[in-house]
Formats: sequence, C-alpha cells, structure tokens
Amino acid sequence: MTTRTVCRFLYRRFSSTAAAAVRPAAAEVRSHRNDVFSREQARQRGLYPRIEKIEVSMNGPGLHGTLLIMNKGMSTPLSCARHLTEYHVNNSVLALVDGELWPLHQPLTQSCSLTLLTFKDNDPTQVNQAYWRSCAALLGQVLETAFKDTYTVELLSTPEVPVTAGAFCCDVALDPQLDSWTPTDETLRSLTRGALQLVQQDLPWEPLEVAPSVALDVFSHSRFKQKEVERFAAENSKGTVMLYRCGDHVLLSGGPLVARTGLCSQYEVTALHSLGQGPWGFHRRAQGLSLPAQLMAHHTVWRKLRQRAEKLGKTEAVKDVA
Repeated sequence: MTTRTVCRFLYRRFSSTAAAAVRPAAAEVRSHRNDVFSREQARQRGLYPRIEKIEVSMNGPGLHGTLLIMNKGMSTPLSCARHLTEYHVNNSVLALVDGELWPLHQPLTQSCSLTLLTFKDNDPTQVNQAYWRSCAALLGQVLETAFKDTYTVELLSTPEVPVTAGAFCCDVALDPQLDSWTPTDETLRSLTRGALQLVQQDLPWEPLEVAPSVALDVFSHSRFKQKEVERFAAENSKGTVMLYRCGDHVLLSGGPLVARTGLCSQYEVTALHSLGQGPWGFHRRAQGLSLPAQLMAHHTVWRKLRQRAEKLGKTEAVKDVA
C-alpha cells in the first residue's frame, strides 16, 4: 500500500512538472487569447465595409414610438441608449432585441425592436441572473491573476446558480503544489480587493459570438475550456459560442453578461471551499456576494447576506468531460 501511494505521488509530481514545462507563462496565454479575440472581432467588423442604415424601434416607459436610425453591424444597444438620456446610458444592463436577450455591446445586424433592461424593471429576473453570472466571471478573472506565475490556475465552470442561492460561484483547479494550501481571511480580502479594482475601472464586457474553431484556438492552452466549448456549441441551435473580453481577460460564457464591471457596487469574496479531487485535479469553489449600485444594502443586512454566502453553494458537480 505504501509503495502504491509513493508511486501515485511521484507520477502526479512528474505529470505536474511536465505540464508546467510545456504550458506557456500566464501572460503569454492571456496575450494569445487577446490576439485571437481581436483578430476575429476585426474580421467580423470587416463584414460591413459600407455603412448601411437600420431602423430601431424603441420600447419602454416614455419611449414608445421612438424610432432611431442606426448603422448596421456597428451600432449597439448602448449606442441607442446614448441617443436617449444619461439615465438610459448609466442604468441599462441588458437589452431585448426582437424579444431575444442581447448584450449592450453587441452590434445590431438588422432593423429591430429594442428594449433596454434595468435592475428596477417590474420583472428583473433575467437581469439579475445575468448580473450573478457576471459577478462569477469577475471572480474567475481575479482568481486567474491572483497567484504567482510559478503556479498554474485552471478555471473550470461558473455554475449557473439562482440569485436566491445566496452566492455566485466559480470553480477552479489550482497548481498541485497548492493542494494542501488553506486559504485565510486575508486571502479572501485580497481577492476582494482585486475584484473591486476591476469594478472601479468600469471595464466593459465585450461580447463576441464565434464559431467553435475560433473558441478552440482562444482556449488552446486549457483542456477544460476546450471541452466546454464543444459542449456549449452542441447545446446552441446556431452551433456558435459566446466569448467575452474584460480588460485582458477572455472568457467563455453560457449566457449573457451585463454591460460593465462598474455596475457592481458592494462586492465581496466570501469563501474558497475545497471540493476534493476531481477530473482536473484538486477542485475548489470560490464564492462571493454582490449588489449593484442601484440596490445598495445597509451594513447590517449585508452582514447577514454575507454569512449566508459563506456556506458551500450546492450546484452540479463539475462535469468530467475529459
């Protein structure tokens, strides 16, 4: 039994060392992802060499009957908001384009009806879920850059959990050298500071709908993300996947994200739970809590929400898509 345990340890250590030897530095990986994203973004914009006009019929309080003349393949729902009022620019989170959820930065490709969505709509369910998903994406971005370059960080899934669950989640597999590492309260505070820095920068989440081949190139250094690309493409009727870029971080998302990091206000990383060994190494689940600027909570309410967000979130286990 002892010999078997030692063999497993040596095999694991050798595998980790070999993987580290062939995996580029984190900065190189980010640069590659950005380059592929930028090339594809430029290619798609080049599909509209001439300026063609489209009609956008606005819906919403005080907007019925408003018709905007915009540029096909160039104008976005945010562009439309800028033709309205400062309120629409600052408070719009997502859009409905002919009834379909649409990121604010995604270009419009035909004449359509457009509704700008906010956190204070009569039914903010879809907006709230997109916000929760975006907060989890922000957490993943922080985790990817929070450790020294000598440690690998493999972002796994961002489980779709309802806002009523009390915490958004992001699963991650850290370098095997950190398997025995125990996060401290200072660790959580440091991650929170990293997230708040991104919030203060008010960075846009740039959407880009791409063919699976492009996404596979973007995530050529991540086995898990490549499998996730294949799964998302298979689940999408159009066979495409949605990428987003926030600063220099490119991510894959199973649903729409909100317009920008500055929509977050109160934001705190509340826990980093150990999930044990999984198909991609030692899995951990990072969790957090956030509220948008339009829905601030008193510190006593926040404290109670935070206590709830510390508990391990129950979601589907990370799929073994190897």
